[in-house]
Amino acid sequence: MTRHTSRRARVLGAGLAAAVFVPSVAAATPAAAATPTVSCTSAKAGLAAKLQKDITAALANRRGTVAVGVYDRVTKTTCTLRSTYSYDSASVVKVTVLATLLWDAKKHNRYLTDREVTLTRAMITQSDNSATTTLWKQLGLTKIKGFLAAAGMTRTVPGANGYWGLTQINVTDEQKLLKLITARNTVLSDNSRAYTLKLMSQVISSQRWGTPAGAPSTVTVHVKNGWLPRATHGWRVHSVGTFNGNGHDYMMTVLTWDNSTMDYGVNTIQAVAKVIHKDLVPTTSTATALRYTPTLTPTEAIPPVPRGG
Repeated sequence: MTRHTSRRARVLGAGLAAAVFVPSVAAATPAAAATPTVSCTSAKAGLAAKLQKDITAALANRRGTVAVGVYDRVTKTTCTLRSTYSYDSASVVKVTVLATLLWDAKKHNRYLTDREVTLTRAMITQSDNSATTTLWKQLGLTKIKGFLAAAGMTRTVPGANGYWGLTQINVTDEQKLLKLITARNTVLSDNSRAYTLKLMSQVISSQRWGTPAGAPSTVTVHVKNGWLPRATHGWRVHSVGTFNGNGHDYMMTVLTWDNSTMDYGVNTIQAVAKVIHKDLVPTTSTATALRYTPTLTPTEAIPPVPRGG
């Protein structure tokens, strides 16, 4: 693995079909601080304490640095852990790319072209990095930064020199983005939000791991994941998801690095997701069983040339 990490490419973070070469630039490092604790608040009695306890327990024996964000509109519940730590985005940034394109189209009072529809579908549902590179170049940093400002995502820093997979993201800003695409606002039109959620609900089965783990069958799942190995801090493995239906409306972001393998990071995220779903949607039904399991074993996820997603 290490001997490949000095190779270069114009993109980082990709779908399974496209190799990504890791550039030899320094990895971003979360700011040094005392070990943080999970912090939760809720309008529902007892829920904050339960989530804090269960998320903490899910992470108790997991190595690596994990950041978590949870927001439930129904119970007015919020949980955070390392909410402002920065991580290399890998393909999680693709939701931001799509949102930027839709925001810009709204500003110019136009629909997406057939070409843009094809590119965005590939980018989100298959995590196609060639499509992402095309859209990233089309938009340019000025428009991307314009959207980030409009969305209030003030701590997200776009990757330089075309390296969109090295965009610096954090839980706070990712949760802001998920809130934008799940409720009416002045930044994204209703049609834009519906289109984004539609694509996130149609992600191919092999990439539907992470935050959907343990989601009840009564909610609709929308997900986008990212995975990227680098020479320092091992695998970055991330998952963002929103869940709504049957009286429920919540979202979560889990960002991780220092994972020994991709599968290890996936399992960490899913351990957290399972307890969050269980606490927010308590039921004795078997519907709470794990819906998605890791489909990428370390041998499948680590080909001769490092890949990311």
